[in-house]
Amino acid sequence: QVQLVESGGGLVQAGDSLRLSCVASGRTSGYYAMAWFRQAPGKEREFVAAVRWNGGTLYYADSVKGRFTISGDNAKNTVFLQMNTLKPEDTAVYYCAATPYLRSSYYASEGYNYWGQGTQVTVSS
Repeated sequence: QVQLVESGGGLVQAGDSLRLSCVASGRTSGYYAMAWFRQAPGKEREFVAAVRWNGGTLYYADSVKGRFTISGDNAKNTVFLQMNTLKPEDTAVYYCAATPYLRSSYYASEGYNYWGQGTQVTVSS
């Protein structure tokens, strides 16, 4: 059974940094891409960042470009999200996602087959 486990969330002040981690287990053949999404209270889940392991292509939402960095280790099915210069509007539950398939787009949540339970990130002003 595939399982994604996130860690690293917390309460920080505006301008601070956090690093989220996600480890995927239960699938020996690995994943084609892994990503981070977030969902703030009363809002829909939105794309944050993704990495396509084949070729190492990175994808970012405009709202986090220049502040967040996605990285990881395909062999270990691990992905990280380094979040710098955090803003109150970054407050959300952050979810890790993974897909073992080639997709035409990695920005949509529908493209991911597996999801973690989420980790809360709260940024105070």
